[in-house]
Amino acid sequence: MKGWKIMKAEDIKKDFPIFDNNSMVYLDSGATSQRPRQVIQKIEEFYQNENANPHRGSYKLSMEATEAYEGARAKVAQFIHAKHPEEIIFTKNATEALNLIAYSYGMDNVKKGDEVVISIMEHHSNLVPWQKVTKVKEGTLKYMYINENYELDRAEIEKKITKQTKIVGIAQVSNVLGTINPVKEIIEIAHKNGAVVVVDVSQSIPHMKIDVQDLDADFVVFSGHKMLAPLGIGVLYGKKNLLNNMTPFLMGGDMIEYVYEQETTFAPIPNKFEAGTQNAGGAVGLAAAIDYINSIGYENIHAIETEVLGYAMEELKKLDYVDVYSTNCLDHHSSVISFNIKGIHPHDVASILDSVNVAIRSGNHCAQPLLRFLKLDSTCRASFSFYNTKEDVDRLIAGIKKTHDMFAQYTK
Repeated sequence: MKGWKIMKAEDIKKDFPIFDNNSMVYLDSGATSQRPRQVIQKIEEFYQNENANPHRGSYKLSMEATEAYEGARAKVAQFIHAKHPEEIIFTKNATEALNLIAYSYGMDNVKKGDEVVISIMEHHSNLVPWQKVTKVKEGTLKYMYINENYELDRAEIEKKITKQTKIVGIAQVSNVLGTINPVKEIIEIAHKNGAVVVVDVSQSIPHMKIDVQDLDADFVVFSGHKMLAPLGIGVLYGKKNLLNNMTPFLMGGDMIEYVYEQETTFAPIPNKFEAGTQNAGGAVGLAAAIDYINSIGYENIHAIETEVLGYAMEELKKLDYVDVYSTNCLDHHSSVISFNIKGIHPHDVASILDSVNVAIRSGNHCAQPLLRFLKLDSTCRASFSFYNTKEDVDRLIAGIKKTHDMFAQYTK
């Protein structure tokens, strides 16, 4: 543990104003995380002191806004180890980033008979755009399916990614199962077959270090709101040579070079993909979130979350009326636990838990094909962050027991 200071979730939790004088147990960080006051203050400072339209003015305030906005881009590039700041495109979220790739790269590069390969675990935002691309371009959308341990095995990966594959889309961590997918291995196999890889790190980047060069990922996307930043800011990373050869997704102000009556030339990256006034305050908030994560350290984040997640798994598995959908290997698991109480609808479970101030998610989690593959309609989902404690788990378990007892006469 040399080189980093051990921190406790109880102390970290004090940085989050939403928990001040509030006994809520928040277990929906997989949907959106809470924000520390350090991030909130930076956003407030921007709007108080630097609020102007970036790239638009030659006056001091606009130049300060531009500096803050471009400083955030440089910070994101450093955070994920991109080679160049211009490889970072700001979007409103991962969904917009994935649509940008689908339209600007997919529509131009997928031809009739080509294949796009994704996993059955994908969030709809990394699935529906590829349905659109393959239907329009007369290609084929193929799925890599999970095994009985809720994981992708190498045989399935090698079977599905072939010389006909042009694009592979994969979430590093499943937002339903918490499974950590072998992304680096998938990228190596895809590249050997001449395919590019789109990696959704929305569920992983709050919990583990992402190095795009080490992964050799072609595209990486994530949303700021899942990693302590404000809503409405997301990131698309793309290799420079790919971005340079892509056509713009949105047209408008600041993404142009010259406009004539009948023709337009486009600005270089990243401006080419950032049409219109951008969410500068959100970018500043994302930069502040990165600073905060770095101040805590991924070592602490991993240590805290591994302990709490392991404890939650142990306690849930003691309840014979609870089904848990998770890999048995904690080394392949991160942040999310999906479960059901036998005989009780997940929405009822979530409502009763809410009555005791425990917040979880219920539903299909924007992953209907996965739930259908698992022969489930919906699940309960508890998703953890480094501000969660074992006491939070105890209250979750107590709430589950209360729910079971309330329905006991109907579920026998």
